[in-house]
Amino acid sequence: MDRLPSLADVPRETAVVVGLVGGAEFVNHTYLVLFPPILGILSAEFDASLALLGVAMGVQGFTNTAFQLPWGYLSDNYDRRLTLGLSLGLATASVFVVAAAPTFEILLVGQALLGIGIAGHHPVHFPLLAAASPERHRGRAFSIRAFLGNLGFAAPPVALTAVIALPGLTWRHAVGLVGAFGAVYAVSMLFVLYRYVDPAVTAPDVDDAEDAHESADGERTLGAIRAAARREVRAILGSPAILALAVLALVVSTASWGITSYAAVLLQDGYGVGLDVANLTLSAMFAVGAVMVLVGGDLSDRFSPGPVIVASYGAVVVFVALVATMTLPPLAAVACLLVVGGVRSLGGPARSKLADAVSARSDLGRNFALITVGIMTGSSIAPPVFGALIENRGLGATFWAIAAVAALGVGVTLFVLRRHGDGTDPAAAGPVEAE
Repeated sequence: MDRLPSLADVPRETAVVVGLVGGAEFVNHTYLVLFPPILGILSAEFDASLALLGVAMGVQGFTNTAFQLPWGYLSDNYDRRLTLGLSLGLATASVFVVAAAPTFEILLVGQALLGIGIAGHHPVHFPLLAAASPERHRGRAFSIRAFLGNLGFAAPPVALTAVIALPGLTWRHAVGLVGAFGAVYAVSMLFVLYRYVDPAVTAPDVDDAEDAHESADGERTLGAIRAAARREVRAILGSPAILALAVLALVVSTASWGITSYAAVLLQDGYGVGLDVANLTLSAMFAVGAVMVLVGGDLSDRFSPGPVIVASYGAVVVFVALVATMTLPPLAAVACLLVVGGVRSLGGPARSKLADAVSARSDLGRNFALITVGIMTGSSIAPPVFGALIENRGLGATFWAIAAVAALGVGVTLFVLRRHGDGTDPAAAGPVEAE
């Protein structure tokens, strides 16, 4: 069997960048799932239905989607330390707005600002990882980032439940503590990036260098901005493989965010499980996913990513369909959701490596922004649509619908692989070997 690279094989700067990006992913993901563990509490405090709270979660997804390409442009054309700092700083400030929101309207404003801030993390994370890691180990670099991101998803259900259980503390204190943690991390991360990471890693790979120089000199005219926008649009339309992966990300994200948003509700209202157990299950789903994403990263480096993606999404269909029957014992329903949390994470690093393989170095920020547009469009669609479906058709019908969307994801994956390939030549390259 081929030897996996040891820590001694990894350059120090690579390890630093992967760790910093993974930590930022952890923080951003804690921000993304602040609402699902406390939907019942928010519903009571703001006198809002699940469908209305789904709209609030969808607002975050909408602004996250809308600002992907602007952040991608900033990442591709300016210092990525600046992009990362602005993104994480705005997201962290927005968490405090959410925690202090006196009305539902202010809560919506906080969610919108939070989406804008979070929108910057994919367009800057992937280019940083690509610049800092050799191609043969890039799948593992992506998987480490995804591992920490899954832990970020896992943290809020446990942390919020624990804080709220303390005498005198409410959901506002719990959300504020999450924001405080993010603020400390953001400052520490920027210090390390500026002090210990070579600017060559964080600088953009710009093909049209004169654009950046014009901007730096303050000489860019409105016409030049329009010309740059037209070039971006032409580049997007000229990347059919990336557009196909963005569609795939949209479909899969819709299914995944439907599960994430309402798994706890399914266990509580559909299977009679208590709030504490339901939230613990939600956290455990992401913890299992954190382990499986490492497996997915290793498989995508060793073998072709296509079968990994198909197997991942196909297994999601099977186990979501099982819980949708509403006939399982509660313990079996919990077990199925834990399996879903694991198998849905297998395909993430493979999809990221496929996107990296079909990208030039100067368009990584834009390309991963496009794919994240798909991801976040799914995250904005899923909460309101499935929330309304729960209220009108019930939990069973809703989770059958989620399973159907996941099945569509399998079909889109097969189409993408047939039309565009998987970006690798396993027969020529073979499994990953030690350097």
